[in-house]
Amino acid sequence: MKNQNQHIENHYHREGLYQEILKKLTEQHLDLNTITRANLAGVDEFHVRGAAVSKELATSINLNNQTVLDVGCGLGGPCRMLADVHNCKTTGIDLSKEYIRTATLLSKLVGLDNKTTFIQGDATELPFKDNSFSVVWTQHVQMNIPNKEKLYSEINRVLKPGGHFLYYDIFKKNTEPVSYPMPWASNADLSFLFTKNTMQQILKNLGLTELQQTNQTQNGISFFETHLPKIKEFGAPKISLQMLMGTSTVSKLTNLLQHLQDNKLELISGVYKK
Repeated sequence: MKNQNQHIENHYHREGLYQEILKKLTEQHLDLNTITRANLAGVDEFHVRGAAVSKELATSINLNNQTVLDVGCGLGGPCRMLADVHNCKTTGIDLSKEYIRTATLLSKLVGLDNKTTFIQGDATELPFKDNSFSVVWTQHVQMNIPNKEKLYSEINRVLKPGGHFLYYDIFKKNTEPVSYPMPWASNADLSFLFTKNTMQQILKNLGLTELQQTNQTQNGISFFETHLPKIKEFGAPKISLQMLMGTSTVSKLTNLLQHLQDNKLELISGVYKK
């Protein structure tokens, strides 16, 4: 497991990521003393449709003044949004040390470091006491985690009774092979896709109750069909997910779009209650 985690962390690692973001901001002639969340929106949410879908997910329950854990927080965009817009006390955990370092510095940059905390760690061994959070939130993370039962049992363990689990994720629809690279994996060795039905059964066995499920696949397809041609023709914006995906950005996004169109993968969001 340790070696596997290291391979996954290596997949996401970008040396000096925070400094590179500052450089790109400066190239846009932005004053680093007045940077806002909006200036970071292109890079700080590593999932399909970015900040837009996080805002939607945040309206699915009353999140005001909640204590939230973001499992697989990446660069911390959702944590900052929840802290800023919904006055949440947010904690993010991610396997990537560089992501956590960058998330912490970005929160300080935009003045939200008093409401956000970021910790490097394993989603299947959460370093928190039982019943620590009123909300647990995760987006596009489980694809890198083989032990789904351990992931969701840990989420359930740290969630308070009456609390909510919110997710937005990529699932496979059948047993057909998947082509790589994908945004979360350069090859099949790093990818552990499963079906939404399997997830639902695991959560049901844990005693969680499903309150809401939304198929986000067409929204994701429409997003890619709008933005991918622009990236191919003009290149990615200075502040964009290409900073995280590198030179293979177009092939990764093209593969994901094709699999969504071919009904091999689907995007689903939802809410459960403990």
